Amino acid sequence: MGFHQTPPSLGNQYHDDRVLRSYLRRTLPSEMLAEIEAELEALGALAGGSLYELQLSDRTREPTLTQWDAWGHRIDRIEVTPLWQRAATLASEYGLIGVPYARKHGALSRVDQFARVHLFHPSTDVYTCPLAMTDGATKTLLAHGNEALIARAVERLTSRDPHHAWTSGQWMTERTGGSDVGLSETVARRDGDQWRLYGTKWFTSATTSQMALTLARPEGNPAGGRGLALFFVETRDAQGRLQNIQVNRLKDKLGTRKVPTAELTLDGTPAVAVAALQDGTRAIAPMLNITRTWNAVCATSGMRRAVALARSFAARRVAFGAPLSEKPLHLDTLAGLAAEAEAGFHLTFRAVELLGKEEAKTLTPQEEALLRLLTPIVKLTTGKMAVQVASEAIESFGGAGYVEDTGLPTLLRDAQVLPIWEGTTNVLSLDTLRAIGRGDALTALVDDVNALVSTARDPRLAALGRLSLAAVDHAADSARTHFTIPGGEGLAMLEADARRIALTLGRGYALALTVRHAQWSLDHEHDPRSTLAAARFARHGIDLLDLAPSLDENRALALDAPLAP
Repeated sequence: MGFHQTPPSLGNQYHDDRVLRSYLRRTLPSEMLAEIEAELEALGALAGGSLYELQLSDRTREPTLTQWDAWGHRIDRIEVTPLWQRAATLASEYGLIGVPYARKHGALSRVDQFARVHLFHPSTDVYTCPLAMTDGATKTLLAHGNEALIARAVERLTSRDPHHAWTSGQWMTERTGGSDVGLSETVARRDGDQWRLYGTKWFTSATTSQMALTLARPEGNPAGGRGLALFFVETRDAQGRLQNIQVNRLKDKLGTRKVPTAELTLDGTPAVAVAALQDGTRAIAPMLNITRTWNAVCATSGMRRAVALARSFAARRVAFGAPLSEKPLHLDTLAGLAAEAEAGFHLTFRAVELLGKEEAKTLTPQEEALLRLLTPIVKLTTGKMAVQVASEAIESFGGAGYVEDTGLPTLLRDAQVLPIWEGTTNVLSLDTLRAIGRGDALTALVDDVNALVSTARDPRLAALGRLSLAAVDHAADSARTHFTIPGGEGLAMLEADARRIALTLGRGYALALTVRHAQWSLDHEHDPRSTLAAARFARHGIDLLDLAPSLDENRALALDAPLAP
């Protein structure tokens, strides 16, 4: 008798997602939820049904680049996989970009949008990458008020007609590096009444899009970020030919292998200045704020998918005489993953709510400061969580988790990009310090944690709330103390602690949000599972500053240098 295992399966991913459904019941007016729920249910059915099946059958396909036709003409044609083609259609039809800009539900339109993205992302092999750039480009064009470009592009970027819709790229990274965009070498030259761009873009993740926003330095401008300008590029002309753009190659990456990430050469590419011919890094900031939110939502939904598959397998896999779902140690492992996913969800959707309020112009000054601080914190915290959860999840399958044709290794490979895209953990930790240094953002966060945990009447939740507040207070006090130390030593200590400060703020705030939701769930759903999630999440560690080493200890270990006596 042969050895056989039963693969995991998925049902309707909306019906099966307790955390999402409970959150929406708490957050949305009942009439709004009733209005959008049919589309959420349909997306959930696709995500656990035909779209997931297509994802599995599409597993070995990747984008292809054809640089020359049979007659020697340079064509640089990129073809994406059937899954991506299907995902493009669904993304338009379900309004994954259009919903927040229609603003039918005011400040809650972003919650509607990202609930859809949460369901859509795990079954589409990171088609959310071009969608994130498209959302960011739309926000950026609207923010700068360039009416000609808005008229040309925004209606297409937000269209729900797949035959009319555009997506957008974001071309920033060059051979000089990604995070320090001030080193960009692409040059913009005047050619009559238009600009032309010359340079190499080293990573372009939405290469098949109809347009892109990119940075270049107008001739004569100074070095650094201030000398850059933000430009709009349409990738093809009316005949469908690339506009002085050459695709040098597609990147061979660890993960996100369905994303046609390319190296491009711009050799006189026509472009239009989006805004002033300087301060380009500041001009592109609206895009980064959006794409970082997408990154966090995708991290959260990826964790949810990993947990869903691991749960399904645990019920099917029999070992040592019983299903894994009856093994205490296996249950303990899955409970830990579920707790991380639930806390990450509440952290992410708090940022989503604030983004919606900002766009509806209903943010208070305190919430504005909070959003400025939360955007990097939420992205970096969920990015690290997603890798940990994906790694444990595929381990829970044993050897099957390491075998490519199960599709499971993709969970980890695709998660690993999330701490890197849109700013690494260290870069975003420094962004967190800058947000703290700008004024009252820390006070806004501490005040919000106080308000959240004050809702906890259940004794267990009240104790968890105190733990959350203590961790956030500790991180806030540590940051403030470092800022007050004179000279460079305080700033050096602050920078060394930046990751621990940011992650403590992120995990502490996630715990407070989970406590708030858990109390609501006890009151309105008589369901203790969110309370259990909050307690388990807290046991994984909230305050990371207690582990902080000295600068000398870091130097000795990092550089293998002698420790000064």
